[in-house]
Amino acid sequence: MALPHPPFKPCPCGSGRSYQACCRPAHTGERPAPTAEALMRSRYAAFALQDEPYLRRTWHPDTCPADLDLADGTRYLGLTVHGAGEDWVNFTARLGLPGGGRTKLRERSRFVRLDGAWVYLDGDVQDG
Repeated sequence: MALPHPPFKPCPCGSGRSYQACCRPAHTGERPAPTAEALMRSRYAAFALQDEPYLRRTWHPDTCPADLDLADGTRYLGLTVHGAGEDWVNFTARLGLPGGGRTKLRERSRFVRLDGAWVYLDGDVQDG
C-alpha cells in the first residue's frame, strides 16, 4: 500500500507544485501522464510513496521486474531533470540508502506508448 501524502503538500517529484496539482491525478488514475517527463516524475513520486500498483501499471510488461522491494528503507531525497524529449528523460535521483549514506542515480530513461498511455520501457544508468 502506498504511503499517504497530503494533496496540498509539495509533490515528491520536485516540480514545485502541490501533489494534488502534479502527480496525484496520475497515481489515482484520474488523469494519465501526458508526456514521458510527466510519467517519469510521477514514477519517481510513486517510488518515494511506495506505490507499487502505479509503478506496475506504468512499466512495460516486457521489462517490469517480478519483485519490487519498495520498503527496503531507501529514501527519495530529490529529483533533477537534465533534459527530456518525446520518448526519453535524462535525470538524477538523490537517494538515502538503508542504514545510512547517500547516492545518486543518473539515468536516461526510455518510454513508449502502450494502449495510448506512456509506460517506462528501460533506461541506461550513466556516470556522474
